[in-house]
Amino acid sequence: MASDGGRDIVRAGRPETVTVGQRPIAIRTRALNLWYGDFQALYDVDLDIARGIITSLIGPSGCGKTTLLRTVNRINDRLGYVRTTGTVEVLGKNILDDDVERVQVRKEVGMVFQRPNPLPLSIRDNVLFAYRLHEPTARRRSREQLDEVVEEALRTVLLWDTVKDRLDQRAVRLSLEEQQKLCIARLLPVKPSVLLMDEPCSALDPAGTEAVEELLWELRGEYTILIVTHNMAQARRASDECVFMLLGEVIEHGVTTELFVTPKETKTADYVEGRYG
Repeated sequence: MASDGGRDIVRAGRPETVTVGQRPIAIRTRALNLWYGDFQALYDVDLDIARGIITSLIGPSGCGKTTLLRTVNRINDRLGYVRTTGTVEVLGKNILDDDVERVQVRKEVGMVFQRPNPLPLSIRDNVLFAYRLHEPTARRRSREQLDEVVEEALRTVLLWDTVKDRLDQRAVRLSLEEQQKLCIARLLPVKPSVLLMDEPCSALDPAGTEAVEELLWELRGEYTILIVTHNMAQARRASDECVFMLLGEVIEHGVTTELFVTPKETKTADYVEGRYG
């Protein structure tokens, strides 16, 4: 199933004709259920996430947003008390199949967490960390070629001009906004198709939040972005489509402007209008 050291484990057999409206599907879940021990956190989640756009996940705390995100990245697998049923397809391949390894999934599906987590290394080595780990040819690349990889990733996240003269500085000395951008840059050299973001702006001030949101729009199109946010204004500003979850279920999924202005479900209207949550 794998090729190029597993690079195409998820990409193999992607169904180009399957679309949400006129867009190909990046992520599809069917009858997805998940339990933490005896507690069921997800209930029969059927969801289609279109490729190349930003989709936000909203809902009150404990509704299953982060659990769903972590399932798409298979982070929950490391917890021995987690049980999952159903399917999670990424670009046409069920990542829960026995022939799919977690490390291969995470090359295709990158994840950014609430608080920036740069490695205790230089800025340069942070960018190259996953590339050296996953890219078979990385060890054969010259210093100049690796420098090109670093520059491209940092330019993509709009960080190059800020840090180009201090690439050997420890990444933990960057501002929180710069650290979060660096964490995104760290994913890009292995060329994932999907970026998962779990409240990536929760630790940032308004200026940092605005900078990261602008970055998301820059990445939109080349990457499929699925972002969890508790900030209703951010969901409206920074996503094309929006998914509202409640008590482990998907209540409504639609175009963001329509979901906020003319929601179809009463529960959605109650939530976006601030009547609970």
